[in-house]
Amino acid sequence: MLEKIVSGGQTGADRAGLDAAIRWDLPHGGWCPLGRRAEDGPISSQYNLVETPDTSYLWRTEWNVRDSDGTVVFTLARRVTGGSKRTIHFANQLKKPCKQICMASYRPVEDLRRFVARHGIRVLNVAGSSESKEPGIWLWTFETLEAAFFWDKAHPNTFGGPDEG
Repeated sequence: MLEKIVSGGQTGADRAGLDAAIRWDLPHGGWCPLGRRAEDGPISSQYNLVETPDTSYLWRTEWNVRDSDGTVVFTLARRVTGGSKRTIHFANQLKKPCKQICMASYRPVEDLRRFVARHGIRVLNVAGSSESKEPGIWLWTFETLEAAFFWDKAHPNTFGGPDEG
């Protein structure tokens, strides 16, 4: 069972992970760059993030991979680039479970649930594209996380959830 979501707090996928955790009262946290640096300015204090000793995004990326049980990288496109590619590199280097989920995935909600269950992930690092790189990534990531882990809370009068059956 998922116990915590961590991320680096960047716009897009990172922030969607934190926002989903906050919305559904799941503990959240993670590392962010010194000065709470993000592409839209300083990251809000509503997010329980700890600053690394440097403004570089690399430290927070590596430390969030290191301190989680597994990482999911959300992208709209199939091709992984930039910071998402670096996140996968760190996961491989640290021998941590990592899964890219893109919008073109056949069953992204079920893929995410299966990945978390298969690896017994309790602390999930949510990473992926920034909102400026892939507009719409925040909404898609938030909806995917909500459907995967909070369906019963979001839809109390339904049975099962998306991708069930």
